[in-house]
Amino acid sequence: MTIGAVLLAGGAGSRLGGVDKAALRLGGEPLLDRALDALRGIETVVVGPPRAGVPTVQEVPPRSGPAAAVVAGLGALPEAQEVLLLAVDLPRLPEALPALLAAPAGPDGVVAVDEDGRVQWLLGRYRAAALHAAARALGDPADRPLKALLGGLALATVRLPPGLEADVDTVADARRAGVVLPGEEAS
Repeated sequence: MTIGAVLLAGGAGSRLGGVDKAALRLGGEPLLDRALDALRGIETVVVGPPRAGVPTVQEVPPRSGPAAAVVAGLGALPEAQEVLLLAVDLPRLPEALPALLAAPAGPDGVVAVDEDGRVQWLLGRYRAAALHAAARALGDPADRPLKALLGGLALATVRLPPGLEADVDTVADARRAGVVLPGEEAS
């Protein structure tokens, strides 16, 4: 089965003071580079502002939210039968990816849940046909939440080892994950 990946990297990072989450560092390496290394061998499109040497697309209009970003990314992977939807701000993505790829899927795919059972939409593997159908049913994806796009899909869930599903939305999240913010020196 042909698999592709949509890596969302265009958020405003507002709870982090407007920093580019793709540039956050873990172990001296930007999160974007860590994610792309983990996805080596999988056709990947990054959704967000243009980045040198990386295939990117931009949601329309720019910064119109994650549902619009997913739809834009999906359009850039016409041959994919399965699509990984991933967020760039997942510091442990390299460790989480093998478990996600190996997890049994439901009719429309599989998505990670955190220890409280909350669905992590951007740590999932989806059937491309199901995503296309959901996008058609949604209509204009601008400024719509991911749940509006993905919430109706028949997905299996996978609980990953603790912390692998954690993203970086706040300074406290960054500290917990060992992520270095711009202007900080690694300790």
